[in-house]
Amino acid sequence: MAFNNSGAFGAHLTPRPVKGLFADNYINFQDPSFQQWSQQFLPEVYEKEVERYGNRTVSGFLRMVGAEMPMSSDQVIWQEQGRLHIAYEEVPVANATTLTLPANHLLGVGMTIVINDDAVGVKKTNKARVSAVNGTAVTIEVYDNANAQLDPAMVGPVTVFVYGSEYGKGSSGVGNSIDASFTTFANKPIILRDKYRVSGSDVAQIGWVEVTSEAGTGGYLWYLKSEHESRLRFEDYLEMSMIEAEKAAGTMSVDGTEGLFAAIESRGLVYNDQAFGTAGLTDFDAILQELDKQGAIEENMLFLDRATSLGMDNMLAAQNSYGAGGTSYGVFDNSEDMALNLGFSGFRRGSYDFYKTDWKYLNDSTTRGSIGDIEGVLVPAGTSTVYDQVLGKNIARPFLHIRYRASEADDRRMKSWITGSVGGNYTSDADEMNVHFLSERALCVQAANNFVLLKKTL
Repeated sequence: MAFNNSGAFGAHLTPRPVKGLFADNYINFQDPSFQQWSQQFLPEVYEKEVERYGNRTVSGFLRMVGAEMPMSSDQVIWQEQGRLHIAYEEVPVANATTLTLPANHLLGVGMTIVINDDAVGVKKTNKARVSAVNGTAVTIEVYDNANAQLDPAMVGPVTVFVYGSEYGKGSSGVGNSIDASFTTFANKPIILRDKYRVSGSDVAQIGWVEVTSEAGTGGYLWYLKSEHESRLRFEDYLEMSMIEAEKAAGTMSVDGTEGLFAAIESRGLVYNDQAFGTAGLTDFDAILQELDKQGAIEENMLFLDRATSLGMDNMLAAQNSYGAGGTSYGVFDNSEDMALNLGFSGFRRGSYDFYKTDWKYLNDSTTRGSIGDIEGVLVPAGTSTVYDQVLGKNIARPFLHIRYRASEADDRRMKSWITGSVGGNYTSDADEMNVHFLSERALCVQAANNFVLLKKTL
């Protein structure tokens, strides 16, 4: 005779040592409390995790354009050379023969200068010689004026730069000794921390799901899937912090650090509301003219959001004389049967080479893509020569690089350790496993005057 099960569940589960389908070891997934066991077969379940967001990591920018180097101090200091030539902007005109220069200016008696007033409706230039210097008051003699005075239309402020000198016969005690100028910059590393926690009970509950990670690995993982994502998220934070970080302006419990965007906005070039597109070559040429005033570094990299990247593709495509009427064939063995490439990865304009790529950080809806104010950044592909105290010699470093704290006893570039009482680590009586992550680092943006931040005015 048969027994009638009068229990609350109305079924009996028999554990099986292997993953197999049997009539007495399935779970009713339709019941939220998992307390009904009346179905004959398991529902059709897709084991493989659906990657609906694709590759979710946004790091990689600094790996492409920078480098990472250790340091033992809690501050990094570097010097950047000043301008070779002497020039001043926004100089007030005291009267027809006197200019008011800033304190500690470098103009001396005998220097010949160009004075330009670029005000609307003026656009006047005079050339003069410095005849006397009394503090900030510089007396001048104007060459191209019968009265040796400034043109009456020059009301200032004016732009002044030195182009040479002139002295009379038999002059002595002349000349102006000028020490090489430099500017000192400093940045401090910040400590980034995070952790992943899982209880001992959850470790014992194995749920098989086939997964594929951004690192290219795959297979059946359980709780370590979340640990792996925590690690990837922390690695993204390491880069995002170096891009977005700010120094504390007031009194805070931490000091902060200067990130890429903050350094460019403070010491670099910011170009607002560029259009590009089919008529945007004029906008791009304005950037080139500004680069000419700076270091004029030949090779540069452009990291752009999607809209700006497409606009630049349109701008470059419009330069093709056959572009308006259709595709032009015959260039680089191009044929009408091959796939048409409407994108550009590099181009040359003037004396500059540019290499363009999309920057996922500016497109992702969980990062800067949700704001849309930063459209791209231009990074010079150059190096600077500095003295390394650790190596005891001059070395070449990229303009953009990371310094992290490290010594023989501890390397804080990317630390990871486990505490708790689960997984073979017995460091506490807590029935859990904690995976800790830590890094201490700072970004060095050298020669920031050669970087360009493409910013949209919202």
